[in-house]
Amino acid sequence: MRWLADRYLRWRGWEWVGERPAFAKFVAIAAPHTTNWDFLVFLAVARHFNIPAKVIGKHSLVRWPFGTLMRRLGVIPVRRDSGEGLVEQMTAEYATRDRMALVIAPEGTRGRAPTWRSGFYHIARAADLPVVMTFIDYEHKRAGVGGVVHLTGDVMADMATIRAFYSGIKGKRPENQGPIVIREEESGNP
Repeated sequence: MRWLADRYLRWRGWEWVGERPAFAKFVAIAAPHTTNWDFLVFLAVARHFNIPAKVIGKHSLVRWPFGTLMRRLGVIPVRRDSGEGLVEQMTAEYATRDRMALVIAPEGTRGRAPTWRSGFYHIARAADLPVVMTFIDYEHKRAGVGGVVHLTGDVMADMATIRAFYSGIKGKRPENQGPIVIREEESGNP
């Protein structure tokens, strides 16, 4: 699978950028996310860099008939109707694994959103994990792994670092890219 993904993107003129993160556990931002095709490219990035990628999905996604496939693709089922919140569920999931990279597309949608969703931030803070920035730059046909942010709890400073990294990176549909800001920045509360 890794070889196939690598060959396909190279055949299409893409370049791999970066190195596999040295951490066994981390939260990975997948941005920008402007089209359904981004999932496949981010999957190829994870395979190329041998990242133990997992994604969050509704618990109903891992039931028959597609349950086995979804788990193999890295879907971690979450229950929204449980008394436990998403951050707590993901923190518990990290505690059960030796290696894990939870890949989150904080734009949350392929259309333009007014803010990024802040789940990546809260999960990384609660589990005391670094945030690794992965990207797809359609304008320059580059995909890969970029910088690492060790969150400080100063949401304004942390997000300024993330914004600086993603500055100039364009999705397949740049008009669908929203501002790189989370609601906590607007309110001043992490």
